[in-house]
Amino acid sequence: MALALSPSPSLPHAHVSQTFPPMSILRRIPLLHLKPQRRRLATLAAAAVRQDTTVWTPTPLAEISPAAESLFHVSIDISDAPDIASSHTRAGQYLQLRVVDVGKPTFLAIASPPSFASASGAFEFLVKSVAGSTAEVLCGLKKGDVVEISQVMGRGFAVDRIQPPDEYPTVLIFATGSGISPIRSLIESGFSSKERSDVRLYYGARNLKRMAYQDKFKEWESSGVKIVPVLSQPEGIWSGETGYVQAAFSRAKKIFNPQGTGVVLCGQKQMAESMIGGHCQL
Repeated sequence: MALALSPSPSLPHAHVSQTFPPMSILRRIPLLHLKPQRRRLATLAAAAVRQDTTVWTPTPLAEISPAAESLFHVSIDISDAPDIASSHTRAGQYLQLRVVDVGKPTFLAIASPPSFASASGAFEFLVKSVAGSTAEVLCGLKKGDVVEISQVMGRGFAVDRIQPPDEYPTVLIFATGSGISPIRSLIESGFSSKERSDVRLYYGARNLKRMAYQDKFKEWESSGVKIVPVLSQPEGIWSGETGYVQAAFSRAKKIFNPQGTGVVLCGQKQMAESMIGGHCQL
């Protein structure tokens, strides 16, 4: 089975956790063979150099509004930063964002498709407000407040690994919580969904109150993606799938040709490890 993975979001609001590219000056330092004090100094030097390489661009917030329980739709005006806008070329890419007077930046996956930046001069994000985090501060700001963003980072989804459509007629997408953020970018960017016989999105959340983008489901389905909402703790009357997304997939199966199937994962580490270690592996 072909496996197309995005950088796995390891933090709660679709932060993207990805190894930074090694720096030629620093990678030659054999830290394991240094004495503890020298090792600490080398680590601090590495952190300082990494911090200095980040170019921060001030940008105003265009919109902040509730997207679901604990989730916020955040739009950032990048009309005065065309270089940053044009560097978003692939769904699944991300950037760093920091708020003035809040020391630690946060990593955010870009939820809008690459074409959106050039058309509207904005990046959109789905941000989970986590107590004590930079995300919580961000979600408490208002339109017009200025934040700083880094350059666009990451390679994004390796969609070319599941092309052409006739060789990969089945594409299975798994997302949980705010991991739906870069999946939105993928779906709205397009990956020849209508030319494939079976494209499914298993989207997991605790309940419907915590499930963002429900207003987009009809649009996504019209593009050729079947939406399968999965609730782990449904409230009230719910006749749909329950439990975890990997369990919902196991109940459905119906994979006729594993060699012609592509898989995209984005969400909790446990979900990704379960899928990779189980049925969805190369």
